[in-house]
Amino acid sequence: MTGAAREHDIVLFGATGFVGRLVAEDLASHAPAGSRIALAGRSRERLEAVRAGLPGEARHWPVVTADAADPAALRSLARSARVVATTVGPYARYGLPLVQACAEAGTHYADLTGEVLFVRDVIDRCHETAIATGARVVTACGYDSIPSDLAVLMLHERAQADGAGELGDTTLQARATGGLSGGTIDSSRAQVEAVSTDRSLARVVRDPYALSPDRAGEPDLGRERDVASVFRDGGTGQWVGPFIMAGFNTRIVRRSNALLGHGYGRRFRYREVSVFGRGSRGRARATAVTAGLGLALAGLANPRTRPWLDRLLPSPGEGPSEQARRNGRFRMEVRTTTSSGRRYLATVAAQGDPGYAATAVMLAESALCLAGDEALLPQRAGVLTPATAMGGVLADRLRARGFTLTVEELPEQR
Repeated sequence: MTGAAREHDIVLFGATGFVGRLVAEDLASHAPAGSRIALAGRSRERLEAVRAGLPGEARHWPVVTADAADPAALRSLARSARVVATTVGPYARYGLPLVQACAEAGTHYADLTGEVLFVRDVIDRCHETAIATGARVVTACGYDSIPSDLAVLMLHERAQADGAGELGDTTLQARATGGLSGGTIDSSRAQVEAVSTDRSLARVVRDPYALSPDRAGEPDLGRERDVASVFRDGGTGQWVGPFIMAGFNTRIVRRSNALLGHGYGRRFRYREVSVFGRGSRGRARATAVTAGLGLALAGLANPRTRPWLDRLLPSPGEGPSEQARRNGRFRMEVRTTTSSGRRYLATVAAQGDPGYAATAVMLAESALCLAGDEALLPQRAGVLTPATAMGGVLADRLRARGFTLTVEELPEQR
């Protein structure tokens, strides 16, 4: 990072939004004493109201007014901070000027995007600048895509330590209790609208290597497609179907592999699915949920039906009650077979609604990691992923917060 003196260690941009307030509360409860944290957003009055509800010394945190549409204010914000964490989306609509400001200022950056087109744009516009200034621009620091990204990194590290070779076919099976946030839905809506107005963007979204630093250098593994149908997994006996976040998470994981010099392997194949259970009940549930997901996506893509869906789905800034957030949970199990034939299972799990409570912890810990653990992090700059920017340091932080992140070797198949 260029420039030794910064006014703030962390600036949280979007602190008055639903998820932004949760991140502010988490930082207030878990940041080390003396951390220089500021809350930022458009309205000073609303920022001060958020600050007034925080505990302890957080009630004295400074507030910074800045609008996502004001490049000068964003440049000033970026220059004042060592790390900027932002919850302001849809990122394709509002996020690029802030990323550019951080890359130019040598300021580390973390967000919650789940938008392929936004990340591709950030790579094209900001990667080389961030390398030059030493900025770590880290996208996808929430449920999209920290569990996926860290799980595969842990598998790779364990296989390497065991001398088991490279990763081969790898599948993530996701279970979650909780709802999608209004911000996530708004981001999905924005990407669907962009694709509907420019069909060339659809090819980018569908490309499994859309976020690769060198698309032409990726291995040819045949037609790699996201799972779109229901089937029974032969290894676990579970009925599985499409995972709504797979179209983004898998691109992040493949980018990590490429940024690591294809360290996971040149034959690394990766997919993500949702798990619905065994037997006829699991099959029925998988079929119903998959059909509903397909109808919802088709509805968002159709200008005639989109307004009706908008009335039913959560709006940005809306979210579940505290009890509902507390009662949510997620569990991701990632299985791989290495080039030597050995099999491993990585598990990432946490209590708390994945789209709200758990995501707030993940973004807060990512910001604290970038601000406080710089000497421990990989010596790498540019537009990065959670695995390549923070890796095991972030995993340790999440374990300390009650997350499960484990790897075990599975017995040989008979």
